[in-house]
Amino acid sequence: MNIKSFHPPQRVLMGPGPSDVSPRVLEAMSRPTLGHLDPVFVSMMDEMKALLKYAFRTENELTMPVSAPGSAGMETCFVNLVEPGDKVVICQNGVFAGRMKENVERAGGVAVMVQDEWGRAIDPQKLEDALKANPDAKIVAFVHAETSTGAQSDAKTLVGIAHKHNCLAIVDAVTSLGGSRLLVDEWKIDAIYSGTQKCISCTPGLSPVSFSNDALEKIKNRKTRVQSWFLDLNLVMGYWGGTTKRAYHHTAPINALYGLHEALVILQEEGLENSWARHQKNHLALRAGLEAMGLSFVVPEGERLPQLNAISVPEGVDEAQVRALLLSDYGLEIGAGLGAMAGKVWRIGLMGHASNPKNVRLCLAALDDVLGRLKAPVQRGVAVAAANAHL
Repeated sequence: MNIKSFHPPQRVLMGPGPSDVSPRVLEAMSRPTLGHLDPVFVSMMDEMKALLKYAFRTENELTMPVSAPGSAGMETCFVNLVEPGDKVVICQNGVFAGRMKENVERAGGVAVMVQDEWGRAIDPQKLEDALKANPDAKIVAFVHAETSTGAQSDAKTLVGIAHKHNCLAIVDAVTSLGGSRLLVDEWKIDAIYSGTQKCISCTPGLSPVSFSNDALEKIKNRKTRVQSWFLDLNLVMGYWGGTTKRAYHHTAPINALYGLHEALVILQEEGLENSWARHQKNHLALRAGLEAMGLSFVVPEGERLPQLNAISVPEGVDEAQVRALLLSDYGLEIGAGLGAMAGKVWRIGLMGHASNPKNVRLCLAALDDVLGRLKAPVQRGVAVAAANAHL
């Protein structure tokens, strides 16, 4: 066996995540490793919490990155807040609410599913009706930005309905954090989780979370132990919480946290509102180019995510072949459909560091070329010009 060092090719990541990572973040991750209880590292942890509070727009003391990807952030919320027998109303309009259901059931809870059409925002009236029919429900859970479809729901309204019925609200913000308007305190979200590899533009492997005081009260007053030892916030907070001496819980991913710290510093430098505006501007340019070609969006205008664009595959086109040619000929990655949308859509990401005019033009020019070669029913030679009118 003669295995050599791995050197990945340079790609442009315009799929559903991970997104392109800033060179500043990669450089930060190469800095000297410290011990996870080193006083200098602990100081950096405090800065990390402050930066995450800024990104989430919250003053929640329990705001931190879980040492695992977004799926572990999801599980952190559910295993800490759901006890055996708890009824949880889950709004589903895509793939990821199905994972919420799995988490609830594994924690011994009862999941009540409220179904909406894939590619549409969650209907608040359906949630209202479900809570009236289930007055013993304790938690409402939904995905703010559904990565599988590109639909964005009205989180403020949905959380308000949950609270009206005396439920806590768990929100999936994996794709929305940093890219869409998200105000945790103003909207009174109780528990929220995200990922680092989307609009934050860090490498995958960490999951920012934040919990309100009401959520903390439920966790502290549990009648049963948290199902997971590693994700039990009563234990984790001994390492991430407060200003007193940190208690050893696990060996934190030191260099990955350097990267997240740098990514959040970049977000702070740009300004959160400016980041939201940048994602929207580049989305509008991409939309103009795609529609000029004759391609159509799955999600109605007004419910679309700017950072994740789900596009219908034209009749007679092999969607996998298009993605393969984009990757081989242009080093450009876009995503396939998931679940009910598999084979029917492309998912084009404009997330974080990858949300820029250069990538918009590259994606449109590459699609123009590849679809033209495959004799797809699209308008040639107009997409980039249409996008430039918005840039």
